Parts: sequence; structure tokens; C-alpha cells
Amino acid sequence: MPKRILLAVTGASGQQYALALARALSLSPDIELHLIVSEAAKKVMALEAGFGPEELTTLASATYDEKDIAAGPASGSWRHAGMIVCPCSMASLAAIANGLGTNLIHRAADVTLKEGGRLVLVTRETPLSLIHIKNLLAAKEAGADIVPASPGFYHKPRTIDDLVNHLAGRILDQLGIDNALFRRWGE
Repeated sequence: MPKRILLAVTGASGQQYALALARALSLSPDIELHLIVSEAAKKVMALEAGFGPEELTTLASATYDEKDIAAGPASGSWRHAGMIVCPCSMASLAAIANGLGTNLIHRAADVTLKEGGRLVLVTRETPLSLIHIKNLLAAKEAGADIVPASPGFYHKPRTIDDLVNHLAGRILDQLGIDNALFRRWGE
């Protein structure tokens, strides 16, 4: 039986990371990709990404509207192997860090934490205010893994795709998902 992975996409810059993750997850026969794309994410895609939400939704086994608070991911009885919020806006970080279930993304993240599941927040903002730092700390203390969208350069990237795939591979590593998206240190 495939592992369910929930990918939530919020309205921060860095939609390319979400697309790289969705592509990698959809290629694995062991993964069942579930997807939530916020309205803000759709707007950011239109402004900067060069693709629309259909690029993501066609890769998913199931998609949910962020307003559907009765969807499966809102319940602790809906089992999954991990949730990724990528990119994670500072507004979503604040809601998650403070347990505000204002939409399905925030509620699903809250449920993931309360059930002791794996939650990976791929934050994308700079510089960080003290409020952001406190919210990052609160989310980490609650059990989330924080993976800032800070690309590495030890793999000698030549293209933007190399940078995007490197980070996507590191994100998948957080959930123990094998991938060949990047060259590992020493390889």
C-alpha cells in the first residue's frame, strides 16, 4: 500500500520547489500524493512561477480545497506518512505555530503535530523579523521540521533547476523518502 504524503502549497515565493516535490513524489509507486493549493499560492504562481495550479493537481492522487475543513486531512484519523508545507508563507507559519485552524492547510498541520506525525515547513522569507523567528521556534518546539528555502552550493549547481532539485531532495530526506534529486556530500 502506498504511503500518503500531503503537500500543501501556500502563497510565498518559491512555487518551483512545490512543483519539483510534486513531480518527484508522483514518480514514486510507493507514494500517494495528496495536495492542497491555497488561493494565495495560485496568485503567486500566476505572478512569478510560469505555471498554474493544474501543473500540480495533475500529479496528485487527490486534491483538496483549502476551505474544505471537513476534508480527510483535517482529521487525526486520516493517516499519512508526513506533511510538507512548501513554500510556507510567514502567515501560514504563524497560524501553524499558534494552532489556528483557519483553513485546511493550517488545520491539517495542526492535526499532524497533535498526532505526532512528521511536518516539514519550507519557509521562504528574508530577512526574518523577531515575530518570524519566534514563530519558527514555536513550530519547532511543537514538533515541526524547519527547512528554510536556502539552497546549497556544494553540489556545484549550473541551473536554477539544479538549485530547486537540491532543496526538494533535502525536503524529501526529512520524510525518509529516497530520491536522486541531488548529489549528496562526498558523492
